[in-house]
Amino acid sequence: MRNQSTRKLVILGTLIAMNVVVNLFLRIEGMAPMSSVLNIYAVLLIGPFYTVVMAFTTAVLRMVLFGIPPLAMTGAVIGAALAGICYKWRPTIYASALGEIIGTGVIASIVSYPVMVWFTGVKTNLHWFVYTPKFLGATLIGTGIALLVYHRTKHLSFFKETQRLFGQK
Repeated sequence: MRNQSTRKLVILGTLIAMNVVVNLFLRIEGMAPMSSVLNIYAVLLIGPFYTVVMAFTTAVLRMVLFGIPPLAMTGAVIGAALAGICYKWRPTIYASALGEIIGTGVIASIVSYPVMVWFTGVKTNLHWFVYTPKFLGATLIGTGIALLVYHRTKHLSFFKETQRLFGQK
């Protein structure tokens, strides 16, 4: 039992580290499509709860270490949560992807406007949908990559063993 808990923490820590590093290098200004890749893939691999933990921890690390604004938090966590909820509803990659697209591309993009007004203290005349094109673009790119990665790795023994360890279908 203790060995399984350690393995879970190691896998979770590895996904967090991958998320931080990959988003540092494979990033388009104002867009983080790799967060969507890892959110979708992590839901399938380690489940909804651990995916939200991964997204939250990654967002905090990116904000503290790299000065990324709170957009990292709203996009990553809301997208991960909705990807997990949709996966619970229907355990397929397509449900997880749909949750990520709606969560990050639509809901998080709208929630980000008041968060940034609060964060900067500057109320602008911008529309609530100001972040939607970038968030939606990033999550669509990330979803496409996640689907490709999943279809290339779903048969690997590591993928199946990790799913079993975390109680995934």
